[in-house]
Amino acid sequence: MGIVAAIVVAAVGLALTMAAAWLIAIRTGRSGWVDAIWSFAVGIYGAYAALFATAEADNEWRQWLVAILALAWSLRLGLHIAMRTIGDGRDDPRYSQLRHEWGAAFASRLFWFVQIQAAAAILLVMAIMAAAHNPAPELRFSDLTGLVIILVAVGGEALADRQLKNFRTDPANKGKVCAIGLWGLSRHPNYFFEWLGWTAYAAIALGTQPVYPWGFAALAGPVLMYWLLVHVSGIPPLEAHMLRSRGDPFRRYQARVNAFWPGAPKAATIKAGRRP
Repeated sequence: MGIVAAIVVAAVGLALTMAAAWLIAIRTGRSGWVDAIWSFAVGIYGAYAALFATAEADNEWRQWLVAILALAWSLRLGLHIAMRTIGDGRDDPRYSQLRHEWGAAFASRLFWFVQIQAAAAILLVMAIMAAAHNPAPELRFSDLTGLVIILVAVGGEALADRQLKNFRTDPANKGKVCAIGLWGLSRHPNYFFEWLGWTAYAAIALGTQPVYPWGFAALAGPVLMYWLLVHVSGIPPLEAHMLRSRGDPFRRYQARVNAFWPGAPKAATIKAGRRP
């Protein structure tokens, strides 16, 4: 199958898949299913585009490497969100706020919202495809670099999720702000590692000489994810919820810990004894 045909199939498939995710979310009252299904869909259609689209000088080993990386990422993230959705008796606070803001129009507006997510997903699928079809005739150091980045990203995100879960399950921490482990270096370490994983495809796609023009499409992954996580659907609504639910302790946490990029806590705040 040609590259263009594969993109069309993936785009239609993602639109239909997210329509199904919308229906499940409406029927169950658990909007978290939208994010879980989206994660699975990006990995599945990304692997499809990596393996079944064809281009000149494809390297089968690279195609399989990229497909496995995409599936591994989506499986871990999708299962994590699915288990959280099943186990939590409440809806995702970001979607709960949208339900409150949209009122009676929630169902119809959510449908178009998830279709926007499908559109974003096709750009991520194209990033995966660009990496998979790098025409370099053999695996190179850039492929190893991409593999290492993905392993670090998936491992870091899993560790951050585990640390947050352990913190929340301890009754002594009820009402407190998690600032342990990776959460003491970034207020959203899971988002940081999520973004980091998408730089792997850019490393694989662009790591060749002469320059592979289609490889620049892989930059859509980290650019889009940074914009979504930092400025749109990630940090802004989640921190608005945390400010409503945690108040001043979260404000002190904001003053001490970076929002996205991991780094040492701000020394001046620590010396003043202001801790969340």
